[in-house]
Amino acid sequence: MIHTTVGTVGHLSVLVSFVSALAATFGYLQASIVKNIADNETWRRFARASFYVHATAVFAVVGSLFYMIANHYFEYHYVWKNSDLSLPTQYIFAAFWHDQEGSFLLWIFWHVVLGLILIRINKGGLEAPMMFVFALVQAFLTSMILGVIVPWIDLKIGSTPFLLLREASADAPIFQQNPDFIPADGNGMNPLLQNYWMVIHPPTLFLGFAATLVPFAYCMAGLWQKQVVEWVRPALPWALFCALVLGVGILMGGYWAYETLNFGGYWNWDPVENGSLVPWLILVAATHCMIVAKKSSSGLKASIILTIATFLSILYATFLTRSGILGDGSVHSFTDLGLSGQLLIYLFTFIAVAVVLAVRSWKYIKPDGQELTTYSREFWLFMGATVLCLSAFQIIVPTSIPVFNKVAELFGQKLNLAPPVDAIAFYNKFQLWFAVSVAILTGVGQYFWWKKVQKDKMQELLNPLWVTLLVTAGIITFAQVNNWKYIVLLTASIFAIVANGTILLNIVRGNYRLSGGAITHLGVGMMLIGILFSSGYSKIVSMNMTGMPILPGVQAFASNEGKESKENLQLWINQPQRMGDYLLTYRGKRMEARDMPGKFFPKSWIEIIEKDFHAVAVRDITLGGKTYHKKGDTLEVYPENTYYEVEYRDPDGKIFSLYPRIQQNERMGNAHSPDIKRTPSRDLYTYVAYTEDNENVWSKTQTDRVALKDTFFVNDYVAVLESVSRTNAIEGVALAQNDIAVKAQIKIFDKEKDYLIEPSFAINAERMVMRKPEISEDLGLKIQFKEIDPKTGTFVFDSNTTYRDFIVMKAMEKPLINVLWIGTLVLALGLAIASARRFREFFKMRDKETAAR
Repeated sequence: MIHTTVGTVGHLSVLVSFVSALAATFGYLQASIVKNIADNETWRRFARASFYVHATAVFAVVGSLFYMIANHYFEYHYVWKNSDLSLPTQYIFAAFWHDQEGSFLLWIFWHVVLGLILIRINKGGLEAPMMFVFALVQAFLTSMILGVIVPWIDLKIGSTPFLLLREASADAPIFQQNPDFIPADGNGMNPLLQNYWMVIHPPTLFLGFAATLVPFAYCMAGLWQKQVVEWVRPALPWALFCALVLGVGILMGGYWAYETLNFGGYWNWDPVENGSLVPWLILVAATHCMIVAKKSSSGLKASIILTIATFLSILYATFLTRSGILGDGSVHSFTDLGLSGQLLIYLFTFIAVAVVLAVRSWKYIKPDGQELTTYSREFWLFMGATVLCLSAFQIIVPTSIPVFNKVAELFGQKLNLAPPVDAIAFYNKFQLWFAVSVAILTGVGQYFWWKKVQKDKMQELLNPLWVTLLVTAGIITFAQVNNWKYIVLLTASIFAIVANGTILLNIVRGNYRLSGGAITHLGVGMMLIGILFSSGYSKIVSMNMTGMPILPGVQAFASNEGKESKENLQLWINQPQRMGDYLLTYRGKRMEARDMPGKFFPKSWIEIIEKDFHAVAVRDITLGGKTYHKKGDTLEVYPENTYYEVEYRDPDGKIFSLYPRIQQNERMGNAHSPDIKRTPSRDLYTYVAYTEDNENVWSKTQTDRVALKDTFFVNDYVAVLESVSRTNAIEGVALAQNDIAVKAQIKIFDKEKDYLIEPSFAINAERMVMRKPEISEDLGLKIQFKEIDPKTGTFVFDSNTTYRDFIVMKAMEKPLINVLWIGTLVLALGLAIASARRFREFFKMRDKETAAR
């Protein structure tokens, strides 16, 4: 049965949310321009009520979509496309924002939450114009999920998540035959995104995106009402909050990439990654300018420009990601849903509004009484903001190359510009020097800010400088840093830590609430050191020392002068091999049951049901003395994921295992994910670069008739039939009381060691023969006990061979990467302290002004 009710409720709620957003926009517009106090209050109440209706409708839309996904209503295109029956419960949330419509809805949801908070905390005159901007943005965003067609001009507005599958695929033959057809299962969510980070990273990132609207709305409201300075105070704490949330969201994405992808890092300079980083850099620059906006007209002007640029860069990044203009240039970008026109209207509308209000209000900004000098703290804040903006500019220009090409095409020209071939090397070449500048400025700027140095007291900077040089010299000697560029970055980063650490010690003796800036800058210095060593001195430890090329017939290892062949190791199952200080042994393929997270068992212990996420245990699944599943139990697994156990033995004899994963991913090709051994000083990062799936691919059967102690050849191995003896049990075969069973013992001689294979043979009371072949994964060999000839005293065995199981793996060490992660926590702590302080100041001044009325 097609469940149309919930879809109807959801779609009607979208329409209500759009109309109520327009109503709130009109109400707040009237409240902003009407001078009569009574009429103004009436319009304000109407606008608030409209926004509350809008919020209720948005919550209904969110609830309807969640309900549909959770209940597997595959008759809806969005549910069918982004989920299936195998989707674990925790990833239902991720399926919600897995596609364009859901992510737009998540953005809308956060705007509603922020809007309700702003209505409650704003008691001043900026509520109406600020919420007018807020409601107008909501009207544009809700139009993105309207999914309506204007019939007389055949114009589609938005794309709805409540479209039935039969409506989305009306020409499909199945719906021609049966309009009420409902698929038994969905297309499924991208397995690569079935990760706990994908449950928390997108909501955090979109909260950061949504929060950029708050300082922008305050700025537009202030310019509109000619309160060109007053808007800064309420906007600053929100700008800091946004910098915190958006920064954490970006870093979550980097950590997800580090854990899940196999490019060996956490930042790939992907266009969509850049699209989130650029607004953050501009926003951080804006917050620095806001701090001095009251005392400096230059700071105020810069605050206006950068606050506008932050929000517009979010809209531009949205266009890049969702218009399809990037094509295959990013693994993160969405396919085009035909919303490019709406996105451009959205972008250009707010460009026009912002430019008009800024130009109109420029004359109301009073000029400074005196020019900035290099000894003023405002000068150093502007220098920092300038460097951040230049960094953002250098990132966004190459990222926008597909846009430049498209614009040229519209004018009949052909630019043929291409993005950088090696994006990491290209961007790092420039961003290294921006990082050096930022690190130095964070230290110098703090000394000027706290007036530790003045025109006649410059010697105060010498103490942190001497300490920096001393510490840097020690690190250079101990860590053997010999690249002059890295030495410069290291020196600047140490200086940032020493200078800000010194300032921090002085601050916490007084009022710790003033320590946000120093702590944030301290985190920046730590992050730069972590990035320097984990990226610049990442060391490949899986060097192929055999002198033999790896898989010469495989292009990936033969190209680029055999670089990958030199940097990978080929491990045969259960054959130890030396890798630097470690002795490695590949132990075989492993699986993970859904109710046993983080615990891996041999793949041979289960039999996966084809095209399903269930498997049957062919033996007891016992790990660490605990039995999780009995033989014959049905358990839920991740059939697309195969883990490869690599056992490491260190020089001290300690043993640990890593389980890198290969995921069969139809959408993105096989995805290779690393496993990481973390220590305080470094990470050991391991992934499987190549393997061959030879399961169930056996050679032609070889039959041998032998007597006891006979020697015979199985493939290239020498074998001896040692014995044939009675047995009372055969694993996997149920024996009755009168059944007769025997087990052969065949010794196989290999180069490294001898193996014993024990195939079984049984006859029941009805003289029915039962055979249990024995498989040796180490040898790639299967032997079956075929028959017994009592007349001649001989035994017949069938044998088949396959490729011996192996993997090709790469391992690298990432020194001091934990300094990067700790630095991000310190950065977040500093921003949180700074934001909390500014919110307290805002509430205190707001209440004081309210009491004075």
